[in-house]
Amino acid sequence: MGYHQAGFDVVGVDIKPQSRYPFEFHIGDALEYPIDGFDLIHASPPCQRYTRTNAAHRWKHPDLIAATRERIKHHNYVIENVQEARALLISPLMLCGGMFGLPIHRHRYFEINPIFFCLLPPCNVQGETVYITGTPRPKDGSPRKDPPANVKRAAMQTPWMTIKNMDEAIPPAYTEFIGKQLIKIINNNRLHLASK
Repeated sequence: MGYHQAGFDVVGVDIKPQSRYPFEFHIGDALEYPIDGFDLIHASPPCQRYTRTNAAHRWKHPDLIAATRERIKHHNYVIENVQEARALLISPLMLCGGMFGLPIHRHRYFEINPIFFCLLPPCNVQGETVYITGTPRPKDGSPRKDPPANVKRAAMQTPWMTIKNMDEAIPPAYTEFIGKQLIKIINNNRLHLASK
């Protein structure tokens, strides 16, 4: 949604059906889907491999960041993933909901090609927690309770998503911010090519 808000026409690809996806959608393996002709490729390799939960349980999830980069390296691209995967990303940009005035603290990291310079508002989140602002930790030290779906949807600005989708998603504000920078670069490069 963020790329759409930035001015891109969006096409989604996933190995599983996404009945609530708001744009053109194709079921397929993103590592095999034809990508020629697209101005920008955004890839979110499955994050389960890198999460703290996976480290504790040692589940067998594939590491697809390097394979994804190899597949798209000759295109304008963005690779997004969780905080625990940041060491695998090249010069990642970190974005958080607090930077965009959203009441959600969700750090995500973005490897971006072409690299661009941008000034970012500060992130006022302490640590790497993921929670909706306004849901304080109980005084007895027990974990925060997940807020209701309608609260999460409003905080992330994703009214079309299911709870499961939201657990694996980022707020559109992140990709709108990135998309606005990249669409300027892409359009400028087109004009430069046309003027030669």
